[in-house]
Amino acid sequence: MVDAEPDRPAVPATWFQRFLLPGFAFKAVVIGGGYATGRELAEFFLPAGPWGGLAAIAVATLLWSLVCAATFALAVSTRSYEYRSFFQAILGRGWFLFEIVYALFVILIIAVYGAAAGAIGQALFGWSSIVGTLLLAGGIAGFATFGNHAVERLFKWVSIALYLVYALFLLLALTRFGPLIAAHFARPTVASPVWLAGGVTYASYNVVGAVAILPMLRHIARPRDAVIAGLVAGPMAMMPAIIFFVAMVAFYPAIAGAPLPSDTILSALDIPLFHLAFQMMIFLALLESGTGAVHAINERIAATWRRPLTRGIRLTMTAAMLLLCIFAAEHFGLVALIARGYRLLAIAIIAIFLLPLLAALLRAAIARKIRD
Repeated sequence: MVDAEPDRPAVPATWFQRFLLPGFAFKAVVIGGGYATGRELAEFFLPAGPWGGLAAIAVATLLWSLVCAATFALAVSTRSYEYRSFFQAILGRGWFLFEIVYALFVILIIAVYGAAAGAIGQALFGWSSIVGTLLLAGGIAGFATFGNHAVERLFKWVSIALYLVYALFLLLALTRFGPLIAAHFARPTVASPVWLAGGVTYASYNVVGAVAILPMLRHIARPRDAVIAGLVAGPMAMMPAIIFFVAMVAFYPAIAGAPLPSDTILSALDIPLFHLAFQMMIFLALLESGTGAVHAINERIAATWRRPLTRGIRLTMTAAMLLLCIFAAEHFGLVALIARGYRLLAIAIIAIFLLPLLAALLRAAIARKIRD
């Protein structure tokens, strides 16, 4: 069967599709792996201490909102609903540079997701790590095979479940660990630029998610709506991180070295049913993140071929990508993957995406000024 999907849907877009779906999609791409397990939060935010960590989170949220707003507006203006055409608009003949960086990014993050899924399977059921990894790969392949509509539904329903679980998580953490959290927040703020560097670095490599979700923008007709969707995407994506970080502060600083900070907190809560629910939520977060990253590649290929991809082709391409990433996940630990790979990606993404995006916006502003 052919997944026949035009650039723009024929049915008028709903309010949800115009303003909230992009935020859900952006959250879906950035939340997987280290974010959902707390590993990234420990890596980039905890070194600055409790208040410094919140400051770093605020910096990352602001940068995400600004970059998403600019990216979405430019994409809608140029009708670039996949990353190849978007980077042709801002990089010209150098568009292929992002192709290289994004390929490395996908390999790294899917490997991280696979390692995290394997760790979850081990923690909950005592499985071999490869079992959880393969289950995740099968889920990603299943949703990616059915194209935009299936991916949009995944983002919507997983996001609703995720926000509910995180809200309950915060309530339980404050009930059980409230005095510990308050005591750690009462300590002096770290007087160093660590919080700023952590926020900028974390935001930089994750903003690639704004490009990965361009297929979700096909419901937006006006750049003004795209700007609104981008501005709200930052807080929507970071809300669970704030909740998780506050709970982590109860175990500061020891939790900074935990491979799975989520497991540390859940074990301390000692509520088996919620432990299971939270770990399943993490698995779903990994699923939507991995699906979003792989789906972006499928849509880029479909746009290049100028015809819809059959489900068989989508499945074949997805399976090939996942097999490569699973190999990496089995050979490196979750902490090592995040610590060694992400900072280099942040530098590359700043050079290839953020700076050219800023230049494109400046060119557009100058051209508008001349016309006026």
